[in-house]
Amino acid sequence: MDRAKENRRLSRRLAIVAVGMFGFGFALVPFYNQICAALGINSLQQPDVVNTQVDRSRTVTVEFDSNAHNLPWRFRPLVSHVQVHPGELTTVEYEIVNVREAPVTGQAVPSYGPQLAGEYFKKIECFCFTQQTLAAGETRRMPVTFVVDPKLPKSMTSIALSYTFFEVAGRGGKS
Repeated sequence: MDRAKENRRLSRRLAIVAVGMFGFGFALVPFYNQICAALGINSLQQPDVVNTQVDRSRTVTVEFDSNAHNLPWRFRPLVSHVQVHPGELTTVEYEIVNVREAPVTGQAVPSYGPQLAGEYFKKIECFCFTQQTLAAGETRRMPVTFVVDPKLPKSMTSIALSYTFFEVAGRGGKS
C-alpha cells in the first residue's frame, strides 16, 4: 500500500508541476509582448503607416481625353477627371473596342496640357508602354497608374492627359 500512496503523491506533484508550467507559459506571452514593444522588435502591433511624400495640402485635377487617329476603335477613359494630392498613387482605366472585323495593332502616345506638366506626371503602369493588338470586336480595359510629383509648381492646379492611338504599320489586318 505504501507504494500505491507514494505513486499517487508523485502523480499529484507531477500534475501540479505540469499545471504550473502551463500557467507560466501563458504568463510569458504578455511579458514577451511588453519586452518586444519596449525594444521595438518583433512587434505584433502594426504602426499606422503614412506616406510622407503625399502633399495633402494641395489638390490637382487630372482630366482625361482619348483619340483613335484613323483607327476603327472606340477609345475612352472610364472617368473624365480625378482629384489627386501630389505624391498620391492613382489608377484610372480606359476602355477600347475594336469595331473592325479584323485584328488591329495600335500604339498610344500621351500628351499633356500644359506641356510642362509632363515633367511632373510619372506613369508607373500604362498601356502606352507597349503596342496593343485587339482581335475583331474585342473590348479591353487598360489601367494607367500614375503619381503627380509633389515638386509640381503650386500654380499648376490642373493637368490634362490625352492619349492618341495610332495604327502600327504592317500589324493587324486592314479592311
